Amino acid sequence: MAVQGFKPVTLKARRVTVLGSTGSVGCNTVAMLERDIDQYEIEALTARANVKLLAEQARRLKPKIAVVSDVSRYQDLKIELAGSGVEAAAGIEAVVEAASLPTDWVMAAIVGTAGLAPTLTAIQHGGVVALANKECLVSAGSLFTKEVKKYDTDLLPVDSEHNGIFQVFDFKHPEGVEKIVLTASGGPFRSMSRQQMRDVTPEQAVAHPNWDMGRKISIDSATMMNKGLEIIEAFHLFPVKQQQIEIVVHPQSVVHSMVAYRDGSVLAQLGIPDMRVPIAFTLAWPNRVSVPVRRLDLAKLGKLTFEAPSEGLFPALRLAREVLLEGGSAPAVMNAANEIAVEGFLDRRIGFLEIVEIVEQTLNKLQVPKADTIEEISEIDKLARKFAKALLPG
Repeated sequence: MAVQGFKPVTLKARRVTVLGSTGSVGCNTVAMLERDIDQYEIEALTARANVKLLAEQARRLKPKIAVVSDVSRYQDLKIELAGSGVEAAAGIEAVVEAASLPTDWVMAAIVGTAGLAPTLTAIQHGGVVALANKECLVSAGSLFTKEVKKYDTDLLPVDSEHNGIFQVFDFKHPEGVEKIVLTASGGPFRSMSRQQMRDVTPEQAVAHPNWDMGRKISIDSATMMNKGLEIIEAFHLFPVKQQQIEIVVHPQSVVHSMVAYRDGSVLAQLGIPDMRVPIAFTLAWPNRVSVPVRRLDLAKLGKLTFEAPSEGLFPALRLAREVLLEGGSAPAVMNAANEIAVEGFLDRRIGFLEIVEIVEQTLNKLQVPKADTIEEISEIDKLARKFAKALLPG
């Protein structure tokens, strides 16, 4: 993959686009850009429907264009941007067009399958694409990695775990790598029994002990589905086989990942749990910039602990490995069904343990063909969502 390359990049007047600027990762990206705004030319900012925040960001960063994918919010955006000199646009096609603007660096932070087409478009225009969208590699990993190679794009992971691996992986000598290790906080229920998990509430599940994340991602952390998805992402990001990807529970979330080499050496990337760090790494790569985050004090921390995850307690890990082995469109089905099941849990229609059960039922009963294009993957995603919704009570 082109991610293994090390092209010289200058920070001077870099052309930048942020896809999904109003989400958590997007807001942190905007904050990092604002710290050294003279170093960047902002080409585009996009959002789904948060017109007010998008307009506020646009007035500060002065992009050429601001796009809201919800066409019904176009007039609202136009009014908010009046007199700013920033062009307003709306619709999915407008988001894709924004992704095609000439840039040096693109943050791909649109959540869900809505991010597939814009991110693929950005990849097809080369440069550096900072990837914060799981669905791109989970649902369409083979397609995306093929396009990355074709267009010689540098695809840099933003997820803290994969970003950490990227920082310590020897791409010049991958044959020396024995395994990569993704760490997991274990979520809020790692010490519970399956019986105790049956009664947990959405409020308990979204209360992540270390990271400040959205509701859906927090639920994925609680079920450890997020680690299952990260196994699939890592398989596509790094030149390793599935059996070389390991998960270890690390409650402190200080060691974000490790790479073990065949000589017995283990290189780890450590840092406080703050998304501004991996975002800044991709923004400055291959250089580094100062980030205003609390520094890691190991002496004060005292100790770091690790334990093996229980696939009995968290079957999402087993399911993800099975899906990766099956290949084809199975990962897309798993991802879509999980989103529907998580919504069902948040709406109190199903219990916590039923989230993964619905995902597995969808995978077992839904026969889907191989998908080679964004359009085919999107259709399979819709089909899996429809099937999973039918499994929800009521």
